[in-house]
Amino acid sequence: MTTTLTSRVKPRAEDSFAISFAPLSLEEVYTKSDDPANGAIVVMSGMVRNQTDGKPVVALEYQAYEPMALQVFYQIASDIRLSTSDVNRVAIHHRIGRLRVGEISVLVAVGCPHRSEAFEACRYAIDTLKHNAPIWKKEHWQDGSSRWVSIAACEQLGQNCS
Repeated sequence: MTTTLTSRVKPRAEDSFAISFAPLSLEEVYTKSDDPANGAIVVMSGMVRNQTDGKPVVALEYQAYEPMALQVFYQIASDIRLSTSDVNRVAIHHRIGRLRVGEISVLVAVGCPHRSEAFEACRYAIDTLKHNAPIWKKEHWQDGSSRWVSIAACEQLGQNCS
């Protein structure tokens, strides 16, 4: 699967995409991925962990260029359907703002008739999102220091986004 942003992809009505300051809901994303034709729904929940490389983390801060990030989400769903035509639903929700340890930062869910396709599509979605979506993360450490983590999309564009 290849993601390109050369043309604008429109979201499908049965899919769900969001960027939000509000806490994300596993139940909501699961429900939005449900379909009577599904034999499987795979959900990936990304959370704020308490350390990075052994350094204690107290919070993460996310910022996004929302119009472009949503377009990346739409493209991911489109790419998934090009490689796996029987995908019924795709949901991608990402949180922005300051999040504490244990809070959910991203939810990806894919509903398909078969589990293997659902797993593969969900993995593709989160990996591609992390690589292509203009979403920035700042780590806040216990010692009071912080650092913006660069994203691959900025590196590809030859920009310093950190």
